Amino acid sequence: MATAPGLPRVPKSKPTFPSHYHEGFLEKKGPKDRDYKKFWAGLQGLTIYFYNSNRDPQYVDKVDLSNFLALTDDAPRGSTTDPGTQFCLSLAGQEIRFKVDSLESREMWKAFIMTVVELKVPSNLLPGPKYTMTDVLTKEKDRRAQEKPSCFLDVSRVEAQLLLEKYPDCGNMLLRPGSDGSGSFSVTTRQMLNGVEQVRHYKVKREGRSYIIDVEEPVSCSSLHDVVNYFISNTKGALVPFHPDEDYEKVLGEAKQTQQLPGPGRSPRLPTSVPPVPDQDENYITPISDEPTNQYENENEVAPFCRLKAPALPPRLLAGPKPKRQGKPLPKVPAVPHKAKTESKGLAGPKKGGSSASQPRVPSGMPISTEMTEELERKLQQRRAILEK
Repeated sequence: MATAPGLPRVPKSKPTFPSHYHEGFLEKKGPKDRDYKKFWAGLQGLTIYFYNSNRDPQYVDKVDLSNFLALTDDAPRGSTTDPGTQFCLSLAGQEIRFKVDSLESREMWKAFIMTVVELKVPSNLLPGPKYTMTDVLTKEKDRRAQEKPSCFLDVSRVEAQLLLEKYPDCGNMLLRPGSDGSGSFSVTTRQMLNGVEQVRHYKVKREGRSYIIDVEEPVSCSSLHDVVNYFISNTKGALVPFHPDEDYEKVLGEAKQTQQLPGPGRSPRLPTSVPPVPDQDENYITPISDEPTNQYENENEVAPFCRLKAPALPPRLLAGPKPKRQGKPLPKVPAVPHKAKTESKGLAGPKKGGSSASQPRVPSGMPISTEMTEELERKLQQRRAILEK
């Protein structure tokens, strides 16, 4: 039975491997290593990168050749015969030993390293390797022309001077952008001469693919690396390139952010605090005044007032306890049973002037409150006395 065709396989993207001038297997033994360890190594620029295998795009270690001192053949310990498979790389402060498979492999590694370090092709090469080294030399010169030295920092003139004063252990020479905005560079140096601090600034102009050091007798250099090497060689090593560590770079970044912050100005106006929403238990009813708010202007409105039904009276005129405090509503007034058809005794007022007007009655069909306040009785009696005159 035929099976259904599966989904088409999507080809996986292959990792990109870095390009090297030269690569191959190397056994490395550092100052703290007890024995050699085999790596896949590649030379690019002034750095030798080490990988666990030739299929691994991420390096696990590297050696910087910027502090190169010497490169010599190395014979095994206790042996006077050189098997032609070992060589020693001397750097400032350390020595690293390498082991390869053959004499030819050792000579190729030495030729590539000397070419990128000294920027010249060794003279003791055969025509084939010599042609290869010439091509590598051209690539390295182009790379250095575009690459800035490690002592280059994007700082101003004042910042460069302060850095050299605050971090003297990191070096006393710094390369920075020029202050004229024309794409030039400047070299800032700091030296102590006879106990006196001297800070100097040298301008480096860009003319085509060359860099011109603006001194009494202008000096032309093919790259910024050559500019730095010129100051080192002409001062016999008195000037040391400024190499900040990682902690310093963090401090420099924080210092730049601090300088960009605005100065102390007018304090911002704080927003008005919004009052909290009152609790439901704190909701209150505004107390009602005892004085009546209805003011009548003629007597025609008085008669209907006497015939008002009890439930239509304003709630504030009904008898009941006065509101104690905010937050509690007025109590409900109990209604009189429907059987009560007699009018309230408090409505009967004294008769004056022999008036024969009968006392108005409230319709018996409506309930009326039996608890009338004394204030209501007094006002009703006053109104009735005015009508009977």
